[in-house]
Amino acid sequence: MTVAEQDNCALAHSLDMGGDGLRVVVKDCIDIKGTVSACGSAALMDRPAATRNASVVDALLGKGCKITGKANMHELAFGMTGVNATFGTPVNPRWPDRIPGGSSSGSAVAVAAGLCDFAVGTDTGGSVRQPAICCGVFGIKPTYGRISREGCHPADSTLDCVGVMARTAEMLTNGMEAIDPSFTRHVLTKAPRIARVKSEVEPSLGHKLVYSLMESLPEVGYVALPRMAEAFDAAMTLISWEAARAYGPLAEADAPLGADIRARLQAAAAIPDDARRAAEDTRAAFTQDVDALLEDYDILMTPALPMIPPTLIAAKDPATVLPLTAMLRPFNLSGHPALVLPVAVGPERLPAGLQLIGRKGEDAELCAAAEWMTKTLAIFQEMEA
Repeated sequence: MTVAEQDNCALAHSLDMGGDGLRVVVKDCIDIKGTVSACGSAALMDRPAATRNASVVDALLGKGCKITGKANMHELAFGMTGVNATFGTPVNPRWPDRIPGGSSSGSAVAVAAGLCDFAVGTDTGGSVRQPAICCGVFGIKPTYGRISREGCHPADSTLDCVGVMARTAEMLTNGMEAIDPSFTRHVLTKAPRIARVKSEVEPSLGHKLVYSLMESLPEVGYVALPRMAEAFDAAMTLISWEAARAYGPLAEADAPLGADIRARLQAAAAIPDDARRAAEDTRAAFTQDVDALLEDYDILMTPALPMIPPTLIAAKDPATVLPLTAMLRPFNLSGHPALVLPVAVGPERLPAGLQLIGRKGEDAELCAAAEWMTKTLAIFQEMEA
């Protein structure tokens, strides 16, 4: 591990495996044969090393990629800040006083710092897309179930997806080609039909430039998803319920967990079955809402975040970070592919971005729309420079 890698805490440990192709960093909740998937937790540091690669790792190696490390992460992938007291908090390369985002913090930092060509993370409620925006890079959560989660932790999830982060939209597409054997690059022949989604959180958004970007695109419609807030809450219920079943025994056994993670797991264990069933009902209704809008439009568009990512000091207050995934998490619930594009706003050039949501299975079309948008709007070219 280089001094730079040690200093920014992006990597849990370095590797040198595979071919001479694109350099890739893989999140530490994804199995690589011979390594321990500690998932950012002291409680799992002594678990046995993986005896086989995760499916996505085999896909990367099959494409000739060079895996250069396993990325640090928020403990147990159960948090949004990326702060990790055990393994160190990855340092946001562009805004070092601000959170790197979570849970795929090390993956985002590795990309932003140039330690790899693209990184692989997981996204249960925004855990690829949110740190991507926090660190000023692109990120995609594919259609739920499109990418195999075999060899990922926790083993069972109805929301989690293996995703990709990269510094450019083109490299993001390259990453999708590498992890998904069924992915075929798509080329747009005309501008996509885009609809901006109204949101209850919009009035609190300080960076108005995001909205002017939306409105500057050709033929942008304006639609509503009135169940967004309900979907956000329902997704959190399911994330917590599933986390309690995967990791609850660690809290009960007094394993060495961070205090915040222990408290969240204990609270999650108390979620009643009727709350879970209600969340599933919301999933069905919200999914229908999104599908209906995508019959008339190719792409739905939202701000990526409802706020500028907080500083590390401000993020110590849980209430500060709670809204961070308000625009992201609902689409884990619905299972639609979602991609974020970074922008820097205001005189201080602070992190913000747009989110694009596509039809299920049309991940390649979504990537093509992102590439088209970066060529259409000069501000994205500025971010990629």
